[in-house]
Amino acid sequence: MTHIDAEITSQPELWRKAAELAVTGADALPGRGQRVAVVGCGTSLYMAQTYAALREASGHGETDAFPASELPARRYDAVVALTRSGTTTEVVDLLTRLRGTVPTTVLTADPDTPVMAVADRALVLDFADERSVVQTRSATCALVLLRAHLGLDVDALVADGEAALADELPAGAVERTQFTFLGTGWTAGLANEAALKLREAALAWAESYPGMEYRHGPISVSDERSVVWALGTPPPGLADEVGRTGAMWVESARDPLAEVIRVQRLAVALAVRDGVDPDYPRNLTRSIILTNA
Repeated sequence: MTHIDAEITSQPELWRKAAELAVTGADALPGRGQRVAVVGCGTSLYMAQTYAALREASGHGETDAFPASELPARRYDAVVALTRSGTTTEVVDLLTRLRGTVPTTVLTADPDTPVMAVADRALVLDFADERSVVQTRSATCALVLLRAHLGLDVDALVADGEAALADELPAGAVERTQFTFLGTGWTAGLANEAALKLREAALAWAESYPGMEYRHGPISVSDERSVVWALGTPPPGLADEVGRTGAMWVESARDPLAEVIRVQRLAVALAVRDGVDPDYPRNLTRSIILTNA
């Protein structure tokens, strides 16, 4: 078994630990009504996008998500940074620059890293750290922690996660070669993450779009080689339009974050199909550390 297989399988159990940390670490997270920026890179950026949309939709306050390298010069009451490794250059540089100007909180899986010295507060998810270069459980645990802090149900999510581990992959999906993931609202960030997982772990042709935007050009690449996978409730009529292209349509009633587990499993299956090592993808490292930033 690869490292990523074990890390994917462990997620529902670890989500409960993440929810507990949301309670004990609540003081480190933004309060209701604060204007918040959330930053990250790669997978962490997509978790930031998801959290930002959830926080606003839950009535907790205006929340924006940015790549750590692109935070604009505008006023926020707090900045939350997500970084598995705690060494990502853009995150460390940003938190260093923000010191003394705005309260910052970092969520990381490794307490022995530079980010701990430059953030005002930290929540450490060391139980979710990974050996695989490709992030799975560290990212979903960070998002579960943030969801729990918003008061969203974790028990139902865990049950759905367990079901996603037990469920079969969509029949015939492993034989397809082009994958498009669609999200709406808070699930748009999850669609971005789903596509990234297939690109990273399997070197697959994978794209992501807001559900309504898919018709505006991207649908042109869909054919009998394609899978179009909706995370969350899709726009009305879209499934029929996808069906007419010859693509396979996938949707589920379970929690979209739990459904990401099946996407992660598909990424591993595609890697095995193509002889790719899903733990150590080409051109990638565990952390992006720039020497000339």
